[in-house]
Amino acid sequence: MKVKLAGSQSLNGAVTVSGAKNSATRVLAAALLSSGCVNLRNFPLALEDAKAKINFMQELGAKIKINEPQSELELSVPTLSFDGIKDFSLPIRTTYLLAAGALARNGHAKVPYPGGCKIGSRGYDLHMMVWRQLGCAVDECPEYIDVRGRLTGGVIDFPISTVGGTENALMCASVASGETLIRNAYVTPEISDLIAFLREMGAHIVQEGSSHIRVQGSGGLLRGASFSIMPDRIEALTWIILGAVTGGNLLVHNVPFETMEVPLIHLRDAGIDLFRNSSTVMVSPDCIGPHGIQPFELATGTHPGVISDMQSFFAFLGFFANGRSVVFDYRYPERIAYAHELEKFAPGAIVAEPGKITVQGPNRLHGAKAKSTDLRGSMAQIMAAICAEGESQVDGVELALRGYNNLPEKLASLGVSAQWSD
Repeated sequence: MKVKLAGSQSLNGAVTVSGAKNSATRVLAAALLSSGCVNLRNFPLALEDAKAKINFMQELGAKIKINEPQSELELSVPTLSFDGIKDFSLPIRTTYLLAAGALARNGHAKVPYPGGCKIGSRGYDLHMMVWRQLGCAVDECPEYIDVRGRLTGGVIDFPISTVGGTENALMCASVASGETLIRNAYVTPEISDLIAFLREMGAHIVQEGSSHIRVQGSGGLLRGASFSIMPDRIEALTWIILGAVTGGNLLVHNVPFETMEVPLIHLRDAGIDLFRNSSTVMVSPDCIGPHGIQPFELATGTHPGVISDMQSFFAFLGFFANGRSVVFDYRYPERIAYAHELEKFAPGAIVAEPGKITVQGPNRLHGAKAKSTDLRGSMAQIMAAICAEGESQVDGVELALRGYNNLPEKLASLGVSAQWSD
């Protein structure tokens, strides 16, 4: 899929941040742990990742009713089985979260190998460790990971901070028999959302400090629940940065300020002074100080800092800064492929090497043809195409649609002229 954009466009109007991709797709899988009916609100139904997981869960036996106008879905699981699955190829990363529901019901799961963006080392060894520590046998088959056994409480010591591992451990521990202690857990805002949902279904989860979690397993399925997905902090940052550099007047609603304090501090230090209330921000030319956008240096890391998924947007912002900006990423040092494509809009402005992206500004962007390499990089290229002088084309934008709910419709509502085609 590709998009063609006329350049030098500004954003004007209002946009509402959708439910967080990194919460919604996890909560959706956690709904398989329920013996009752689950209602999910503020759910980003148009996300390609959400659609793929919904379709696969329906193949497993889940009954899902979708209410698009209200951004809601209702789910129940009368049966759950992998026996009828013929295609285990899924373009999403969080396939491992499908295991807990099947193990709680049948003691057996066939987990598709994780897909998702190729941004460096993102193995599945920690997930196999979780299942084995909780009493299951794990075998790597050609098309899937075979997991067998009844979940039993145990101790899980993660050697590194891991989002996916923490999510998997929480879900499996919630329906295991006995108590589980999770050490070196990584609790992001989206994982806090997952914990809140599991508790709503009756799970007994206690956080001890910032990285220890104790779970008293139910020994079976949890109850039904109604839950609202948190707003997407990465989408919110995307709109704020794009609004700041295009010179229009943009209102961004449903902003989760409490989850993005450090990224907003970096914007402030770069000379972007935002007008806001508790959940809405106004972005206009008045937000930029008299000396323009200032160059910056930052390193991505764990929450509450600037996370790696935000890296490409700060690199994009560096195009407009009055000097040299540097973005470091030591967790995913190979997350630089998108930078080579982004540089096509300002040849010579970006130097990308493993773990470090240097951007020399300010620049006048020029129309270019770029190829998407990952979800967030694809969105950064679309942002550059909106700002560039002349026509641009970005190929592979289905990657951006994996993480941005109703993106074509939102851009159109803000006055952006774009042609989307397969």
